[in-house]
Order: sequence, then C-alpha cells, then structure tokens
Amino acid sequence: MGPVDDAADNPGSSSSSLISDFLSKSGGVAVIDGGLATELERHGADLNDPLWSAKCLHSSPHLIRSVHLDYLEAGADVIITASYQATIQGFKARGFSQEESEVLLKRSVEIACEARSIYYDRCHKNSTEYPADGKVLKHRLILVAASVGSYGAYLADGSEYSGDYGDAMSLEFLKNFHRKRVQLLADSGPDLIAFETVPNKLEAQAFAELLEEEDINIPAWLSFNSKDGINVVSGDSLSECAAIAESCKKVVAVGINCTPPRFIQDLILSIKKVTAKPILIYPNSGESYDADRKEWVQNTGVSDEDFVSYVNKWCEVGASLVGGCCRTTPSTINEIYRTLRYPTH
Repeated sequence: MGPVDDAADNPGSSSSSLISDFLSKSGGVAVIDGGLATELERHGADLNDPLWSAKCLHSSPHLIRSVHLDYLEAGADVIITASYQATIQGFKARGFSQEESEVLLKRSVEIACEARSIYYDRCHKNSTEYPADGKVLKHRLILVAASVGSYGAYLADGSEYSGDYGDAMSLEFLKNFHRKRVQLLADSGPDLIAFETVPNKLEAQAFAELLEEEDINIPAWLSFNSKDGINVVSGDSLSECAAIAESCKKVVAVGINCTPPRFIQDLILSIKKVTAKPILIYPNSGESYDADRKEWVQNTGVSDEDFVSYVNKWCEVGASLVGGCCRTTPSTINEIYRTLRYPTH
C-alpha cells in the first residue's frame, strides 16, 4: 500500500517538502493522535508484558486498528504506529523467530494504513463531515508515522524516562541495535518515521546517523522528553539535542513528547533558538509514572479541559503539530482538533 491513499493528496516524496506541504494543506497546524496503550486497555487488551502495546501486533491487531480509527474520527491528521516498543530483539526474547519478528514490525505500519483506508471509505460514504455522533468524517491528508522508541523502551525498565544507559553505552551499539528495525519500518510504507521519547543526545545522534548511513528514503521527526522543562531527561542540553535534528537533512521536524503540559511552552522556545524546522509537541497528561510498579499514579495529571487550554499558546509560540502522548485519549484529541479548527469553540 502506498503512503497516501489518494493520489491527489500525495504531498510528494521530497523529505524537505513533505511536512511543509502537509502543514500548508492542514491550515498551518496539524493534529497528532494520542495515547495508544491506555486506549488498547480500554478496548480490552492485557498489556502486562515487556512488549507493552506491541504485544497486540500479534495477539489483537484488530484492537490497534480500532484505536487508530478512533483517533482519525476524533480529528487526528497523523497516526503513529504501534511499534514504539516493537523491536526484533524484544520479539525474539518472547519466543518469536527472526522472520516472525520482522513480519510483526511491518504489520504495525500495515494496520495503520488499513485504518486510514477504512476511514477514507467512511468519509466517502457520509454526506456530512460531522455526523450526529460527533465523529469527524472529513476527507483530508492523513500521514502514517512509524514509531521508533528508544533503547530504553526496549529495556522496559523505565530508562527512557531517565536516559541512563550506563557508562559503557556507545554510539555504534545504539546504531546497530536500531538499524534493522528502522530499515524494515521505512520499507513498510509509512509516510515518515517518528523517533519518539528520545532521552539523551547519544541516541539522537545515533538516529540521525542511521538515517544517513542507510539512506532512508522517507523523512523523520525527532521527539525528546523532559522532566524539568529545561533539559532532556538524561540532563543533556535540549538545545544541543535539537541542533542534531537541525543538522540532519532527513529530519523534517523536531519536538517534545511524553512530557507534562506545564513544561511545553518553555521547551518550544528553547527549540526555536536552534532550528527553523517545524516543532511538534505531544505531551502526556501530566501524570507520574511509577517504573517499579509499571503503572501510572492516579490523580497526578490534568483534565482534558486543562490540557487543551494550553494548545493555542503552544501554537502562538511556535508549535505546528500538536497531539497527546501517554494517558491522553480520543476525547483529548477531539478537543485539540476543535480548538485549532474552530478557535471560537
């Protein structure tokens, strides 16, 4: 399946133009989807597994497709595949063969593309963009972003929230860890690669070098996380991390994800100092994650109403793509959509 179903909507294959053309067609700002794991659990999935949401690529792909559709019907312009914690090494550790692991990685992109096709079909069959049930059925350009989580996500020990991989970690190790996975995802038909929750400068450099070394033929974004509103979670300078994205021609956008909403504005301003590339932000709900218990601490986040109250300010100071990460829902994304598309709402 091609990257964009409707040829008239195809923004072209140029890495540098994809996001700028996409944003132009989206009115200057686009909506990214929201949290995947929480929604999968709401649909009945059991994610108590080192593979986390990637477990469903094998056990219940139909649930992943349903969540993608929920976000498209909420107004998302970008859907992110269920491959954040999907690695060949992780699948093999759970008993899958090399071939089976590769098929599951590719399946993550196929499922997202299938959801987009189903959504377009629903749009064609409906006479109104906004049916009585409140769903958004508007034919528009939709991008599929293939998620690549950090090495820490594979470890499943919470280290993507600390960026501490130990003193022995090297650039070459990280490149070799991610290499095959990035190749497979890029060749599976997504519109771009989303390097997400990047916790340190070393891994950002590894991703940037991989894009060049493997001559990846689709663009990518780099998205970091922060726990203090100043640096990335490892303590590395956000400005230095964003500068890596700025210097890599195949990285077309840079930003922040899985970070409390209260930190986002200052982080956008920091990124703007070192890059003119579009800035994307998709914060979490602000809840705290207990890595030892592997669960979110209740009542530590913000409501959808409070979350969305930040959106216009984020866009005013420089964000071009806005969505949600952990613990945000289709309801959150629908509120973002309506805030950006209908400012008087």
